[in-house]
Amino acid sequence: MPGDKDTTGRLIGIARRPARLVPMQEIQSGKITVAAGLEGDHKGIKFPDRQITVLALEAWRAAADEAGEPALSWTARRANLLVQGVHLPRAAGGVVRIGQVHLEVTNQTVPCRRMDDALDGLRKALHPDWRGGITCRVLEGGKVALGDPVEVLVSPPQRVIRLP
Repeated sequence: MPGDKDTTGRLIGIARRPARLVPMQEIQSGKITVAAGLEGDHKGIKFPDRQITVLALEAWRAAADEAGEPALSWTARRANLLVQGVHLPRAAGGVVRIGQVHLEVTNQTVPCRRMDDALDGLRKALHPDWRGGITCRVLEGGKVALGDPVEVLVSPPQRVIRLP
């Protein structure tokens, strides 16, 4: 199904955090490696199954709107990559290509309490239908830049996780 509108899109945001609890820094392009995830982001080396987080703009808008703040910046979600026009896989084992980078989905990005610190009710709004995005392991690294094509290569059947 490559080429279908639901399996292809564009990279429209890149962000990283050099340390815990600091604001996200938006960048125009970056290097993603198998060893460390997004260069300059503190999580990739420490968490090999959560090296990169990817958020879909459409899901973010739905969650922010539901939480009552439609204009809330996507960086409040603290994801590394923001994509548009693509239905991200909703199960471990999915594979997404962004530019030359290949990412394997390891899990749903389960919204944490920090989401409610950004906006009360955001955690609950992000939970349905994997709105919080996906966590990924890097299969093949490379450079990414705004405007790069995004393609879902493998999309296993959806898995549902319940909040505690």
